[in-house]
Amino acid sequence: MGKIIILANNSGGLYDFRNNLISELIAKNNDVIAYTPFDTNIEDLKALGVDLRELPVDRRGLNPFKDLKLLMKCISIVKSEKPDLVITYTIKPNVYGGMACRLCKVPYAINITGLGTAFQNDGMVKKIATALYTIACKKAKIVFFENVGNRDIFIDNKIVDMEKTHVLSGAGVNTEYFALQEYPESDITKFLFIGRIMKEKGIDELLDSMKRLIADGEKVELHVLGGYEESYKEQIDAYEAEGWLHYHGYQLDVRPFIAESSCFVLPSWHEGMANTNLESASSGRPVITSNIHGCLEAVEDGVTGYLVECKNPESVYQVMKKFLQLSTEERREMGLNGRERMIRIFEKKAVVADTIKYLNI
Repeated sequence: MGKIIILANNSGGLYDFRNNLISELIAKNNDVIAYTPFDTNIEDLKALGVDLRELPVDRRGLNPFKDLKLLMKCISIVKSEKPDLVITYTIKPNVYGGMACRLCKVPYAINITGLGTAFQNDGMVKKIATALYTIACKKAKIVFFENVGNRDIFIDNKIVDMEKTHVLSGAGVNTEYFALQEYPESDITKFLFIGRIMKEKGIDELLDSMKRLIADGEKVELHVLGGYEESYKEQIDAYEAEGWLHYHGYQLDVRPFIAESSCFVLPSWHEGMANTNLESASSGRPVITSNIHGCLEAVEDGVTGYLVECKNPESVYQVMKKFLQLSTEERREMGLNGRERMIRIFEKKAVVADTIKYLNI
């Protein structure tokens, strides 16, 4: 039996994407203590057997005093708990949790679930992120990545050595929970977007394409799930009034919306591994997504969906137009191919087993 601490920046995400891993760690007679901000799924995590502790994390802020406070808190946690292993997720727990473990000489594993905007352009932010991650990863037992593109960026920037890395198939997808859904018979093609409504998710390209399809006389709808990251309310309200956009807000269970959809669309600019692509494909829906690492892995172009050029509204429009030419049977077949791909490559149980193997516990 060992003591394992998990540091994360979101209790809901920790439960949604890591509950199977946590259950397996506990099944192996480990005591699991999770430090995370409390938002959703608190009782669900406790029901798994997790000793849950609240840890304030300013997820997107750049206040050095708050970050220093977080580092000191992580050091205090590691010193007092004396864990056998610490597992960290997302940038601030990765950086400051990693630094704390390195200082305290405690084994730790870092999970890079995406790089966000920090590594998108050369500049001061990238230099700071590179320096912080280099310090944090120096003594890590293993650094997990969700796509080879992110791994290669770390290697190229000399943040971590190749032999200390391993690329997982994202967080995987529970193909039983996201079971195959019967493909809908409808004269209206219902496109689905799940994610934060923000530029970096490609929402502008998607909305632009939808406006063009409506102008073409196509029978299409766009159903949107997720919270507002930026000020899109006026735009969303206007398109809802026009009748072709349906905004459903944040939803704990996205499966009914996937079931009603014809195709999932995510023209994102960057991802670790887009779970919504995996969940939609597992449910038997074709996926249109960006030709970038973190998205392209989910799709076999032309077989399970289509890939579009990143930040290219014309590409998104042309591919969505192409999808509309498919018959219902062709769409259904595309969705079935996608589900088979999820079972073969992204099955959650296999990803958990792979993680446990490289944690060597």
